Amino acid sequence: MAGSEAAWAAANLGVPVVLHEMRPKVATFAHRTGDFAEMVCSNSFRSDDHERNAVGLIHWEMRAAGSLVMEMAENHRLPAGGALAVDRDPFARAVTEKLKSHPLISTSYEEVTELPSTGHWIIATGPLTSPALAQSIRAATGSDALAFFDAIAPIVYTESIDMSVAWLQSRYDKGETEDEQKAYINCPMTRDQYEAFIDALLAAEKTEFHEGETAGYFDGCLPIEVMAERGRETLRHGPMKPVGLTNAHQPGVKPYAVVQLRRDNKLGTLHNIVGFQTKMKYGAQTAVFKMIPGLENASFARLGGIHRNTFINSPTLLDAQMRLKSRPYIRFAGQITGVEGYVESAAMGLLAGRMAAHDLLGHELSPPPPETAMGALVTHITGGAEAKTFQPMNVNFGLFPPIDAKGGRRGRKDRYKAYTDRAKDAFTAWLS
Repeated sequence: MAGSEAAWAAANLGVPVVLHEMRPKVATFAHRTGDFAEMVCSNSFRSDDHERNAVGLIHWEMRAAGSLVMEMAENHRLPAGGALAVDRDPFARAVTEKLKSHPLISTSYEEVTELPSTGHWIIATGPLTSPALAQSIRAATGSDALAFFDAIAPIVYTESIDMSVAWLQSRYDKGETEDEQKAYINCPMTRDQYEAFIDALLAAEKTEFHEGETAGYFDGCLPIEVMAERGRETLRHGPMKPVGLTNAHQPGVKPYAVVQLRRDNKLGTLHNIVGFQTKMKYGAQTAVFKMIPGLENASFARLGGIHRNTFINSPTLLDAQMRLKSRPYIRFAGQITGVEGYVESAAMGLLAGRMAAHDLLGHELSPPPPETAMGALVTHITGGAEAKTFQPMNVNFGLFPPIDAKGGRRGRKDRYKAYTDRAKDAFTAWLS
């Protein structure tokens, strides 16, 4: 995501770009193709509400700045209530075709194994940086790359879901069209079914870590069994919460918990189980997930998995221009900088591409103001965060300078609207 966006941003400012991609020659745990911007963990860019949501706001800013990722996401959008979900394979192919057809972008399919010593570079290798390059980064920075573990949710063949048990509905019927209001498949659970599911989840065989590895998870992508270990009701107040949903088969019976599945492709033949990233072994996954009402006969297109992610201590290592302080001709962008999420990664790529191009054109581009979503995020990773406790972070209003209440307290909705209004004004001024 970040590399694609960086190349597009720089080339559109008139700077020639060479885009390096090691896939498909060198594979990763999670990727299946050699396409740029391949989505592996989810097919969702999360909320598209730019009036009261920080993620939706960063969508708005990226669109205003000519984002390739957001343009292609819109072209391959799937119904998902208030979220921006995409048909992942056509989306990645479209991004790849746009980049390859740009007259100022050329592509190299050789692995980069060492940090270069000359030139102008953006390192946007993502959470699955190859071992050789990761070692080179560690050697250059004089510090160990931090590590955490990321889990992937399973995908189910839609035709194998029992719709006499499950029903179609977005939470609180969100969405402007009927497709959006029915963008999720919902599987209800009684209290007894939920308790039995939690028991099976906790008892299931899990993936073991190698000696010396510790499981530090990013909170936004916790395996469901890790959430269950935090308390039996944790899942029921998280991805399995029943609020805002009415069982179409039994309107008068309130489910104790609900498992949601979101469409994963345009044809609607695949659905991913929302929030069900897992480290259970494959056999255990099949047994446990078939306990979910409506999924008793489910067929899985992909089971969940877990992989090790790496990221640098950006507050220590990067300057405000996202440059490596010890080698200022190198910038970092995307998840390797300690931002979390497709959108945040792409946004940091967009900024890095613009900043690098402005450098080559002879003038420095200041980062967006901290009142903006992009500005708040880049400020956080390049010095706003506490280096000793630095962990991957999604964009959120807690990163923004506080809103002046002007003598009175605002409600949450009014406060969030004030954040987005202020951000749009500031970002528009920065762009101009």
